[in-house]
Amino acid sequence: MTSRKLKKIFLILIGLLLLSSSFILFKNFNEDIRFITYIVNLNEKKVKFYWKDENNINFRSIENLKNWLKNNDYELAFATNGGMYKKDLSPQGLYIENFEIKNQLDTNNGKGNFYLKPNGIFYITNENEGIICTTEKFAVNKNIKFATQSGPMLVIENKIHPAFKEGSKNLNIRNGVSVLDNGNLVFVMSKKEINFYDFATYFKQLGCKNALYLDGYVSRTYLPEENWIQTDGNFGVLIGVTNNK
Repeated sequence: MTSRKLKKIFLILIGLLLLSSSFILFKNFNEDIRFITYIVNLNEKKVKFYWKDENNINFRSIENLKNWLKNNDYELAFATNGGMYKKDLSPQGLYIENFEIKNQLDTNNGKGNFYLKPNGIFYITNENEGIICTTEKFAVNKNIKFATQSGPMLVIENKIHPAFKEGSKNLNIRNGVSVLDNGNLVFVMSKKEINFYDFATYFKQLGCKNALYLDGYVSRTYLPEENWIQTDGNFGVLIGVTNNK
């Protein structure tokens, strides 16, 4: 065998080794045991926001939503709480459901995580495009199918929120959402208490340019394919994913 052929085989083997190593690292990273991570293609599954049923009654819990969907011939594949809410379980800030504005945008100042500016909006268009932006950059338009406002933003234009401090002792269960470069949504909830900086860092490591915090210690996630089943709670908005029919 000529040296030229040997060199070619050597380069191919090196390429395969690097590819294999990259796959293993990627796989292990996405199996970070600190988090429940769920990625969904908006063109393959239905992602919808839920607040009240046809009788104007709050769903409140993932269990109630799961049962309601089952009665309507849908199987719930994933669910999580979809933003902060008031004592009457109404959404805090903007909420759009099926193109209808159910609650107005909140641009006020105040105390608490919601008002840790910049806060932001997570919305889905009628073309199944998921978008996350700061409240300041958001503009209502007729093409928005679902939207929820929350805060703070975790990542803004590839930068961690300036108020977050590395090593902070402000620990809590946290859940959030982002959009990957390929357009897929990624929902994340910490399994254990975590600070904002580390939570935001995980989104950045996933390649997320913008990410939004949804809520804290009350957060719940339902992902039966990962044997993570939390169906209790007393929420305002819920986000649910079902298979397309």
